[in-house]
Amino acid sequence: MSKKYILLIIILLLIFSCRNSSVEYEKNPQVIISDSLIINLDQIIINKKAHWIDSIFTRLHKRGGFNGTVLYAEKGRMVYKKAFGMADYRDKDTLTTESMFQLASVSKMFTAMAIMILKEDRKLDFDADVRDYLPDFPYENITVRHLLTHRSGLPRYMSLAHEKWKNKTIPLTNDKMLALFVKYKPQPYFKTNTGFHYCNTNYMLLACIVENISGKTYDKFAEERIFKPLEMNHTKIYNMNGDSIVPAYIPVGVTGYRYRGWRIVRERNDYLNGIMGDKGVFSCVDDLYKFDQALYNQTLISDSTLREAFTPGSPKYWKRKDGYGFGWRIKTSEDSTVYHYGWWKGFRAFYIRDMKNEKTIIVLSNKDKGPGSRNLWKVLRDTNNTPGYISKLLHED
Repeated sequence: MSKKYILLIIILLLIFSCRNSSVEYEKNPQVIISDSLIINLDQIIINKKAHWIDSIFTRLHKRGGFNGTVLYAEKGRMVYKKAFGMADYRDKDTLTTESMFQLASVSKMFTAMAIMILKEDRKLDFDADVRDYLPDFPYENITVRHLLTHRSGLPRYMSLAHEKWKNKTIPLTNDKMLALFVKYKPQPYFKTNTGFHYCNTNYMLLACIVENISGKTYDKFAEERIFKPLEMNHTKIYNMNGDSIVPAYIPVGVTGYRYRGWRIVRERNDYLNGIMGDKGVFSCVDDLYKFDQALYNQTLISDSTLREAFTPGSPKYWKRKDGYGFGWRIKTSEDSTVYHYGWWKGFRAFYIRDMKNEKTIIVLSNKDKGPGSRNLWKVLRDTNNTPGYISKLLHED
């Protein structure tokens, strides 16, 4: 039987199955072409997808300078993961899929998860005033929900720190940052709950709330309630709570680099790295996949609470194409897709979940020149099991 004839039969079967809405996705569907030839169609498609994704990131690595790790999964199955490049250019250490990267703003989903865990512990109310948990907080009528959804109107803490934290060799911690807000009370950008403004201050304060309620440092709470239960053994929150002077370099994870002209330069530590909540989580693609599956399985919190995280907090988003829930951006044109990007001190992080099709892509980079988000959305869009796409895959060498 010729190869073309076999492929034609497979495509016809795919077209029939895709048109039949009652057909469930199977882990290992087999197509019987003859008594002597059984094709594991699902595995063929998975292998082709992995090869195609690899071609994209190999090209980005060779031509675009991409340096990092990639993971793609669908329907509870790991389809592709790989590391490209160096963890440290000076020592020539190579990356692995267990290499720990600064997640930057992708850290916010863990801060939101900590808040949701406290809510399910009945120790917190999303609609309670922030002053119920931070008595010295100097602003009125701001709730926990306003912080989670970036509707507080609060100004950026980095601007306040730049002006008022005079000695930049001394680490700035969450408690000290909150004290600066209490002392100077900078003017809000707008009246609370009248607009949306993505602001790291909100998640810095949420970490403060976690600490005040739990009686533990935020990093310790996250370790005990999130990382350990999920066996995220290569995940840690960096802080400088015990440091009197800012260390020259962060002693956690891989080294971050930025471009200076045609050269790449090692990023030094920064006094703002003492702040937790808005950033600071170091993790790897393998651990983030464990977190991803825990969200599907409701391992940490109930489905009803998790649904709030994936609901846009701003009721009128007509000026924006995306919404924001609890630590997640929401693609409002596709309400089942949530994502977050991160950038900080030489690191880039991308995490996208297509929940309708149960697909996830995670990309971490330790160079400030990332792979480009368009490439990641292309992977999600073009890996749908449509007859045309499968036909194209099966005909490729």
